[in-house]
Amino acid sequence: MNWNVGILPGDGIGPEIMEQAKKILLAVEKMGNHAFHCEEGYIGGVAIDRTGNPFPDETYELCKRSDAVLFGAIGEPKYDHDPKAKIRPEQGLLAMRKKLGLFANIRPVRSFRSLAQKSPLRSDLIDNIDFVVIRELTGGIYFGEPRGRSEDGKTAFDTCLYTRDEVHRILELAFTYARNRKNKVTVVDKANVLATSRLWRETAQKLHAENSDIQMEYMFVDNAAMQLIQYPKQFDVIVTENMFGDILTDEASVITGSLGLLPSASVGLLTSVFEPIHGSYPQAAGKNIANPLGMILSTALMLDVAFNLHAESDRIVEAVEKSLEEGVVTEDIADQKPYSTSEVGDWVAGYIQPK
Repeated sequence: MNWNVGILPGDGIGPEIMEQAKKILLAVEKMGNHAFHCEEGYIGGVAIDRTGNPFPDETYELCKRSDAVLFGAIGEPKYDHDPKAKIRPEQGLLAMRKKLGLFANIRPVRSFRSLAQKSPLRSDLIDNIDFVVIRELTGGIYFGEPRGRSEDGKTAFDTCLYTRDEVHRILELAFTYARNRKNKVTVVDKANVLATSRLWRETAQKLHAENSDIQMEYMFVDNAAMQLIQYPKQFDVIVTENMFGDILTDEASVITGSLGLLPSASVGLLTSVFEPIHGSYPQAAGKNIANPLGMILSTALMLDVAFNLHAESDRIVEAVEKSLEEGVVTEDIADQKPYSTSEVGDWVAGYIQPK
């Protein structure tokens, strides 16, 4: 089989970790009759520097003709230090989500036994954690209109907006994932306060009546934030709106002991985008010290979700787990002498290739 893969390295450490993902794809090609045609594009700060647009039309067209997209990271300090900048790298990410219809962000959260000592939680709380957070990605307060500030600058306002169809679509996806897992869905909202959350809960209750085989529970977002720390093993599939999901997934990422280890998928109407959840980490850019395992696991997630290459995906996950056990890791999680970004990528790719 042949697949077209869009490659968007982005900013900061993005290009370095993306090089390791490409090594993994090459190793998978050698496992069987697979070919990945990779085409690179610009997004974020590097795209602004080159085109003046954080998500230029040529990158949009590249994504549309790709079977899946690998994305590195976005963010550039020089724009953070200019509060009057009208164009920011992060606008490229929002534009990509909106134009490609990337309505669902899927973040698997699993614990690695060899990293138990790195987690801020007790080992008995995190042992064998395995749940998924499904975050609605194109609605809510991040995209609602109107938004702005008063003329005197003393008042600001944002609009949180959802339609029933948007909520129904993301809930159906959560049910699909639950059926392939432990058949349990937790809907996280703030229905005691917010009208949009009441729409979420009403839609979920109606859908659940038609899918009674799914175990459904409802949890206010403040309680969910607490339960993630107190007893994370209770969760299987969590589904929630955009801003709540943004906050909860960052909280959940700490459970594993390293932000650099978590992959994610953004499922869309035109294509799907796979990326690690960490940022661009500009302080490490060009130093060959960034952790590439989140990017590598995002590549595994792409093979699994987009291409149905389940055995190949499992092989990558096995290689990552082995690298953690053997201590072939970068400085952020190393107990002894750390390996470089490229050395970790070489080791994982070498493990994947048939002997």
